[in-house]
Amino acid sequence: MCLGILFLVFALKELINLHFLMASSYFVCFVMLIGMSYMVSEHPKAIRDFLASLHDALHGIVLAFFKGINRRIGSKLSVWYMEKETSEHVHLLCIVLCLLLPASLLYVFTDLYIFEENALDSMLWGLLIFFYSNFLPDLPSIYRRKKRNGEAKDLIWYKKYALLLFAPLLIWAFYSGIRLSWKTTETFHNFKSLTVYGAFLFLLSFFAFGDLPISTGDMAEIVFLPLYGLIGYLTHLKVDKVW
Repeated sequence: MCLGILFLVFALKELINLHFLMASSYFVCFVMLIGMSYMVSEHPKAIRDFLASLHDALHGIVLAFFKGINRRIGSKLSVWYMEKETSEHVHLLCIVLCLLLPASLLYVFTDLYIFEENALDSMLWGLLIFFYSNFLPDLPSIYRRKKRNGEAKDLIWYKKYALLLFAPLLIWAFYSGIRLSWKTTETFHNFKSLTVYGAFLFLLSFFAFGDLPISTGDMAEIVFLPLYGLIGYLTHLKVDKVW
């Protein structure tokens, strides 16, 4: 409903005074939040069951995806271990997402009200990147090999980080029957990989949202995407006890 209100704001911003429309949308959203609070207080079990079903559905999708990958590469990982890992990652993802959603709506309203910029697209992309980044460090595992004693040679750096930055394309190639000879001992569960990924997202965000001349509102959108990507990556590293 809040997103619907935002779309209405963008459609009518040329016809109605923007500040009046924004004040009206804030009021309507406030009423909606009061209504949602009432529903939670009156039907707590139904709300809990609904959220639990969403959690279980997400857990099942992620687990099935990684089971399929591990089956194709002939991984020796046990099913119980994959279930445990998936459960931990999905659990923390849902907790962080519950904190990000209200912050994201506040970001969209603030960017529209102060800078008169439509930040809805960057918000939706940011949430998608957050979800994707939660599982990214594990995606290049199909090209991973164990490090042998005394071995120092690895893939050249640009090939190694291409496995991380272009993981979806390489997984698509893998499922299409294309087999790369690239193998790396890098696990990508470290802050160096996080930094490389953050810089990559910043460049993508700059080209996607940076309209010259760069305004303050544009800068907010440019920073938003890599910020949510880094939060997602850090969430994964937190579950794996890297920090």
